Amino acid sequence: MGKVVFWQGNRAIAMGAIAAGIRFFAGYPITPSSEIAEILSAELPKVGGTFIQMEDEIGSMAAAIGASTAGLKSMTATSGPGFSLKQENLGFAIIAEIPVVVVDVQRGGPSTGTPTKPMQGDFMQARWGTHGGFPLIAISPSTVRECYDFTIEASNLAERFRSPVVILSDEVVGHMRERVELPNESEIKVINRKKPTVPPEKYLPYLADPEDDVPPMAAYGEGYCFHMTGLTHNEWGFPTNDPEKIEAMNLRLLRKFEKGKNLLTRYSTFEVEDAEILIVAFGCVARSAMRAVREARKEGYKVGLFRPIIVWPFPDEPLREIASSVKAVIVPEMNIGLMVREVERAVAGRCPVYSLTRLDSDILTPSQIVEKIKEVA
Repeated sequence: MGKVVFWQGNRAIAMGAIAAGIRFFAGYPITPSSEIAEILSAELPKVGGTFIQMEDEIGSMAAAIGASTAGLKSMTATSGPGFSLKQENLGFAIIAEIPVVVVDVQRGGPSTGTPTKPMQGDFMQARWGTHGGFPLIAISPSTVRECYDFTIEASNLAERFRSPVVILSDEVVGHMRERVELPNESEIKVINRKKPTVPPEKYLPYLADPEDDVPPMAAYGEGYCFHMTGLTHNEWGFPTNDPEKIEAMNLRLLRKFEKGKNLLTRYSTFEVEDAEILIVAFGCVARSAMRAVREARKEGYKVGLFRPIIVWPFPDEPLREIASSVKAVIVPEMNIGLMVREVERAVAGRCPVYSLTRLDSDILTPSQIVEKIKEVA
């Protein structure tokens, strides 16, 4: 065990970024994510990193992408409307295959909504916000320790898959403080991007390794010549209208996640072995749900919890397997009912799925979830 600290979730994300080797942050202050930028403005220079406050969210995302193409692990952080502004450049990072970590500490919407209150309204935007429909990775912490660990994991996944990775936090997780036992430095696993093994004259920047469909990535300034564009491109990185090349690139962007599926299926369970009712919850609501499971079991209800950790790609197969042995699934979430659609798709009719939502910007309580359990039992 390493140092014991009493940290806020947003501080844990900032310090997790430094532990992951992230050395560039560009951001624009926006509640409830602002502490991440504030802390990194002080901490990054201490480790030789760079902090830039940009003119807006679009510039912040562009700067983080630019730093990554120059070889630095990079991150930006935002909330609600700022996340919307980053979507075009998120799409650029997907097609240009640029590793970058994007933290979204969710607040209520639409528009500028409720800046100081918790909501979970960006669940779908994390996956479908940018145009084109292509996937990225999103990971959701529920504790302060997870804010630290999952930021390291987000950076590792970004480098491993050459993809943007979203940390889908929320106001409660971002602002609460908990006692955290940090891992020793020697226990932290850091993954770096795959570099070219051929001389510069033979380098094709989008020629993928057949094993994982991820191309090695040279950095600007290392002597490798390559073209980078948001247009559909060939293996040289130049735009193409050749249908065969277009399809090959698009299919490979999908295939690299399929080949790495075992690394992208992350979830946790609690009391599911004999469960007759399954709660599916993420982020801060998963904390209320765990308490609700304990309270309901004291009253004789056999209830369990399934928590998606990597929420995109959604963990269809493990959820479907557990849902096959329960009488009902309840999905509590602080939005208009977004994740419940994914749960219904994954469960595919094996049992009824019930939605429980709260939209007044206060957190869903354990008693509300217990009440729903009694209603459907």
